[in-house]
Amino acid sequence: MRSHEIDYEILGEDIQVVQIELDPSETVIAEAGSMLFMEDGIQFETKMGDGSNANESILGKLFKAGSRVLMGESLFMTHFTNRGHGKRKVAFAAPYPGTIKAVDLSQINGNTLIVQKDAFLCAAMGTQISIHFNKRFGAGLFGGEGFILERIQGDGLAFIHSGGVVMERTLNNETLRIDTGCIVGYEPQLNFDIQSAGGLKSMVFGGEGMFLATLSGTGKVWIQSLPISKLIRRLSPAGGNANKESGSVLGGITDMFER
Repeated sequence: MRSHEIDYEILGEDIQVVQIELDPSETVIAEAGSMLFMEDGIQFETKMGDGSNANESILGKLFKAGSRVLMGESLFMTHFTNRGHGKRKVAFAAPYPGTIKAVDLSQINGNTLIVQKDAFLCAAMGTQISIHFNKRFGAGLFGGEGFILERIQGDGLAFIHSGGVVMERTLNNETLRIDTGCIVGYEPQLNFDIQSAGGLKSMVFGGEGMFLATLSGTGKVWIQSLPISKLIRRLSPAGGNANKESGSVLGGITDMFER
């Protein structure tokens, strides 16, 4: 694969915008509804799929569309192409306060990044967006990310967004324990699992919930300081640490243990 080579600038601090500059005939793909503005000469088209495979069959496109529904995303993606004669700009806004991170997939192991299902914002044309199933039952049930994640593949730039501040950590045959739901993305060779937060007293009174997500091995991981699920809980009448694992697909089961 060969993705389009796009230029970009990330603007803002608490609520960020990524401004992308396209040369003539260059294209960027984005989640539906994320566009902030586009200059004259930019044309957009809504398509079923990421357009990474021009010869993809209708059946393949339908399968990808169904996968996007499972991920909680729109059936379609929007393709923005510069049809003008000079450079033109298009900008995309994050859906909630936080940080936009540019990731060069050519520098990622296997040109692949696994991210939470609502982290993808936009990417250079040629990037593949597909579904990724969490293979470990415990991690999918209690890990805050659920069973369904997104797989981003390519050799160009992709932009992911997170709540609050995003931290990039590189593990070297190490294990990192992380608050459930705070993992934005990680390289696929890392092992993602969950562990208990400690003894019974720590789990009941420690305020950290019953489980922690763990990543082990060698590779990069991106962590967000304030996932949207945690922000909603803090602003809800219940507040505190209610429904700590509510971000997982079957997180409601854990309510019995937390109460």
